[in-house]
Amino acid sequence: MTKESQLTGAVFLSKLITQYAQLHSKTIGKAANEYIRQIGIRTGEWIESFYDESKELNWTPDKYAEVIVDLKNSIGGHFTISEVHPDHVVVQATGCPFGEIVQDAPHLCNMTSSVFGGIAARRFGYGKVSLRKRIALGHSGCEVAIYFEPNENESGDEYKDVPITPKNGNPFEWEEETIKALHTELEKSDQMIVSLLDEIEDLKKQVKKTEEQK
Repeated sequence: MTKESQLTGAVFLSKLITQYAQLHSKTIGKAANEYIRQIGIRTGEWIESFYDESKELNWTPDKYAEVIVDLKNSIGGHFTISEVHPDHVVVQATGCPFGEIVQDAPHLCNMTSSVFGGIAARRFGYGKVSLRKRIALGHSGCEVAIYFEPNENESGDEYKDVPITPKNGNPFEWEEETIKALHTELEKSDQMIVSLLDEIEDLKKQVKKTEEQK
C-alpha cells in the first residue's frame, strides 16, 4: 500500500463530506448552495478569531491574503498568494483540502467563496469572489480573485452587509427562523431519500417476480 492510498481520518472525512454534499445537492437542488454559503460565512467568522481575537476591523489587503492562504493550508490545501492590490487579491492553489474527490461535489467550492467573501465583507465592508479556475471542475489548479469593492469587469459572488457576531459571541448560534428553514429543507431531503428507497424496493420486487415467471 502506497502512502497516497492509505486511509486516514482526513481522507475518510473528506470523502464523507463530499458524498453527503453530492446527495444533498441531488435531493434539494439549488437550496444546497445556500446551505453551503451560510455555513461558510459563519465558519469564516469563527476562523477569523484564530488570527485576530480582538475583532478589530483594520486588516490590510496583505494581511487578508496571508490569512486566507494560511487558513486553507492549515486544513490541507496548497494555496499561495498570487497578487495583492489595494482593491483585490488573487490566490492560487495546486491542491484542494478535499483532494481530487471534490469533483464528486463541485458546489463545495461555494464554501471557499463564502469563507473568503464573508471575511472580506466584514473586514473591508464588501467582498466579491470570482472562482476563475477550480480543481473541482477538472482544472489543474484553482485561481480565486477577491475584490474589496464593486467591480463590473469580472463576475462573482457578492458579499455585503454580513452580520458580525458581538464580541465573545458564538457565530454558530443560528437564529430560530434560519434553523426552521434549514429543518424544512432537510425534511424534503429525507422524504425524497425515502421515496427513492421505496422505488428501489419496488423495482427489486418486479425483477424478482419477472424471474419467477420465467
